[in-house]
Amino acid sequence: MSNQSNTLRVGMIFISMIYFIFGFVTTFIITLSDPVMEAFDLSYAQGFLVNSAFFISYAVFSIPSGSVVKRIGYKNSIFLGLLLMALAGFLFFPAIRTESYPFFLGAIMLLSLGVVILQTSCNPFVTKLGPPETASGRLNLTMALNSIATWLAPLLIVALILPAAVPAAADAVTGVIDAAVPEGIRPADLLPPFIIIAVVVLVVAIGIKFINLPVLSQEGLGNYATVFKYRHVILGAIGIFCYVGAEVGIGTAISSYVVQPGLGGGISRELALKFVGLYWAGAMVGRLFGAIALSDIKKQNLKFIFAGVVVVWAFVVGFITLEYSLPMSLTFLGFAVLNYVLMQIGKGQANLVLSVFAIIAVVMATTSMLTSGKVALWSIVSIGLFNSVMFPNIYALAVKGLDKSEVSLATGIINTFIVGGAVIPLLMGVVGDAFNIQYSFIVPVICYLYILFFALVGSKLKPVGETPAPGPVS
Repeated sequence: MSNQSNTLRVGMIFISMIYFIFGFVTTFIITLSDPVMEAFDLSYAQGFLVNSAFFISYAVFSIPSGSVVKRIGYKNSIFLGLLLMALAGFLFFPAIRTESYPFFLGAIMLLSLGVVILQTSCNPFVTKLGPPETASGRLNLTMALNSIATWLAPLLIVALILPAAVPAAADAVTGVIDAAVPEGIRPADLLPPFIIIAVVVLVVAIGIKFINLPVLSQEGLGNYATVFKYRHVILGAIGIFCYVGAEVGIGTAISSYVVQPGLGGGISRELALKFVGLYWAGAMVGRLFGAIALSDIKKQNLKFIFAGVVVVWAFVVGFITLEYSLPMSLTFLGFAVLNYVLMQIGKGQANLVLSVFAIIAVVMATTSMLTSGKVALWSIVSIGLFNSVMFPNIYALAVKGLDKSEVSLATGIINTFIVGGAVIPLLMGVVGDAFNIQYSFIVPVICYLYILFFALVGSKLKPVGETPAPGPVS
């Protein structure tokens, strides 16, 4: 039993590393839309195609990837996904050197294919690494580590891409500025982060190949026909569509929104991207709270200690991200504490926590649309805290009660609907072009209302049509 526990622990450690990688890559691509718009001189709708190219792979490849995972196993699928990501990272070199936006989007799609395979294999892997009643807590923990990467990704853009956008460089000898050098971001400025990503992912892929991960059985009679009979799987997949679309859409729009005078406050582009980082950092903090609230920790005092550590971490993250501003850090801390307090209303039940957070997200997005300045800024940025547990909770509720042979297949179906990250931001971009970027937040409001429906009604176990043969819950 001890050896089995150690194997499961090793499995969780390395799967957490994988979550960090694809979390970083996903948020890096999402945050990249604004620099890409400048580098390739694009409209909102064209720039948001960066997200569409990334997330369209979920619609095309998720169901086939579920079959691949079932056929070759979890470990081989993880290795394959990492290899595809590394290959895509290196393909950005010719795409950017030729300044071909279609080629650039194609490389993003291949990168996304690797992420799709990773997510299809890792999500069910985590749910099966322990008791089903704490699956949501484990997912929140791994996705909290995933969210650390989502916090760092915008900061990497600020560090590596924006410095290249300074006005024309001075000659090293004369000190005279060369007026022929254009001001702003160029396609070539986008290259360094992709090369770094490719090298790191390739090294991790080689390491995974030689590591012993737990072998989890997928034996059983489950197939797509049986999985499609579960109503909560289908409704949960739609919930994932709405959640990912809303989260990505807001994360994409923030940097364009908050730089406008009279709306988000007219702050600098560098600070705007740091607020994007804070938006994703909120998801990290909220998922850490979720891992505590939805875990199997019995002692309440121990939960409070862990929560206190997360509160301190929230302040540190806000302080570092927001240019060491104490007032802004304390504002973020206040929203973080509110997040934990409201999470207690759910009493450790995934569907209740999900419903409370969906309501809060609706209120905050609506507030941002109807206000301006700091109120509009903080109400939209703080939604990240309440997005936090939505994906793991929706996913855990959607695969609840499934046989072990059905989980990877159901994950393929669910991951297909991550294409919401392609559809919703594009729709928001169209609304932003036609009216104003502020009004585009009506689209996420509708998404959060559906999530509220799923939490309260759609997540209840009820088959569609014929009742599927019951399978053991493992």
